[in-house]
Amino acid sequence: MIGFYDYTVVVTYISLVSSIVGMFCAIDGKLTIAVFCLAFSGLCDMFDGKIARTKKDRTDDEKSFGIQIDSLCDIVCFGIFPIILGYKLGMCKFYSVIILAFYGLAGVIRLAYFNVMEAKRQSETSENRKYYQGLPITSMAVIMPFLFVASMFFPGFRYFVGLLHAAMLIVGFLFIFNFRFRKPTNKELVVLVSVVAVAVFFILFYKEAWWARHGVVTKLKGVAP
Repeated sequence: MIGFYDYTVVVTYISLVSSIVGMFCAIDGKLTIAVFCLAFSGLCDMFDGKIARTKKDRTDDEKSFGIQIDSLCDIVCFGIFPIILGYKLGMCKFYSVIILAFYGLAGVIRLAYFNVMEAKRQSETSENRKYYQGLPITSMAVIMPFLFVASMFFPGFRYFVGLLHAAMLIVGFLFIFNFRFRKPTNKELVVLVSVVAVAVFFILFYKEAWWARHGVVTKLKGVAP
């Protein structure tokens, strides 16, 4: 079989499968599970690079494959998946589709640029990156779940959908905006993972019960508690 198969890419594959399942859930209207899948994919992505770097004897081909497979999975997990989820969450107007298309285009441009620059960087140094150039595409795996959890405080989802439009537009712009974004330290990563894990747990087990308890009813097409 073609390709490389070892533990350095298994977490990336799990992230991809989670997002594919999430897309089907979003299409079927199971939005709580879909958002959970997005957040879970984000959690996986936080660790795939660290796991890959534990294998010290990787060949140049294995390193290049890792860069490519990570970006290919990222555009599905954090590019296409959030677009589908955003549409199902209420971004279905004409201007909404333009924002979603811009988000997807910016994500592709960012990842293509990253692949070129990362391959060049690895040919020059073996040091780990300390900064990202622009906002990482995985950011939406944190932002969208938090907006989804916070939506309980926005009656009828009117404000939630507005914030979702703004988030998709701003995050898409930050994908391609040339600025340095410091890579989180291990301690900061632990805190981030813990916070996301709590949000994921809440999304999966408590949100629908909260909605039912407080009589929250959404009127948006395709959005069901």
